Amino acid sequence: MLWKRRLRYLAGFLTFVFICVCQCCAQDKGTKRPADLGERSDVTKPIHVNVDLALVNVTVTDSHGRLVTGLAKTDFHIYEDGEEQEIRTFSSEDQPVSIGIVLDMSGSMSDKIEKARQAAAQFLKAANPRDEFFLVTFNDRARLNTHFTTAVDDLQTDLLYARAKGQTALFDGVYLGLTEMRDAHNARRAILIISDGGDNHSRYSETDLRRYVKEADCQLYAIGIYERRDMFRTFEELYGPTLLSEMTDLTGGQTFAVNSIRDLPDVATKIGMELRNQYVLGYKPSNDQHDGKWRKIKVQLALPRRMASVHVYAKAGYYAPTP
Repeated sequence: MLWKRRLRYLAGFLTFVFICVCQCCAQDKGTKRPADLGERSDVTKPIHVNVDLALVNVTVTDSHGRLVTGLAKTDFHIYEDGEEQEIRTFSSEDQPVSIGIVLDMSGSMSDKIEKARQAAAQFLKAANPRDEFFLVTFNDRARLNTHFTTAVDDLQTDLLYARAKGQTALFDGVYLGLTEMRDAHNARRAILIISDGGDNHSRYSETDLRRYVKEADCQLYAIGIYERRDMFRTFEELYGPTLLSEMTDLTGGQTFAVNSIRDLPDVATKIGMELRNQYVLGYKPSNDQHDGKWRKIKVQLALPRRMASVHVYAKAGYYAPTP
């Protein structure tokens, strides 16, 4: 009968489909298709890096601000929360640095911007060929003009097109720079801020920025342009030198106050030389608790009395890792 033939045909077709499905499942169990390789644990297994070694960049200068080089490991003592730590690694070699330039392009910089560009150019000339750079500018808001690059000429070209106008979102500019620094390829990291005043237009607060600066493992340097002829300055501008100094001190950097724009290029060169002549101390903290708390760091020198007037610059501390 016709309906019996149709039933046998349907049963045969279903059996064929069932066999095909079973074969496909068996193949999937044996091998993964290329599109699924990303799901395999052996392909995406993370690389674990030993983060238990704390690294501290240290700059040493004499009473005249000149760099003190040639010191040995035994000349240094490092303390964490008041307890001396054993220095496990020591280096004074010129290592590549990831550097961000954060440039004030607010209206008050209009008559200083050319010298500021020259200062940035001088700073770049002191660089290691293996250094990488990015550029952030800010006025009413912060902008990432150039992502990390080793092409210094491209960075200088971007500087030429920047125009000074508007208000001063300094906090936002530094915050954006620290965020971009997350993509750095080098262990040593630094940001150079060039500005003539404080903040008057940021979304982020001073408290926000201080917290972020303490969390980021990045040295901050600043050139504060405070010309004596700037008689009518706002409270924010008057507070600028203190604000910049407090931020850079936290990280082991420095703020250089410039009273004449003619001095900008020389100061920028000095900062570049400091980055090239730092000591890097490494120690394994005796407190191995991953409690996320702030640990204070202090670096001291054991030098002859004739060298007692040296100045040591190092970051103020770090946040311990969390579980």
